[in-house]
Amino acid sequence: MNDEMKYEAAMAQLEGIVRKMESNELDIDEIAAQLKAAQRLIKFCKDKLSKTEAELSKIQAEGE
Repeated sequence: MNDEMKYEAAMAQLEGIVRKMESNELDIDEIAAQLKAAQRLIKFCKDKLSKTEAELSKIQAEGE
């Protein structure tokens, strides 16, 4: 996953995958590939949120 990717872009891709799965647009071969992509996107988003939370906590602690 590209570190330059924005959280919003990753979420948009993830939402697109979910939409395709919910509307049965994917065949059996595509489902496995899209599921792997979704797992990478989820990990990326979680990591990005964790880093942001740590940065905010640090900034808040410095301000006190």
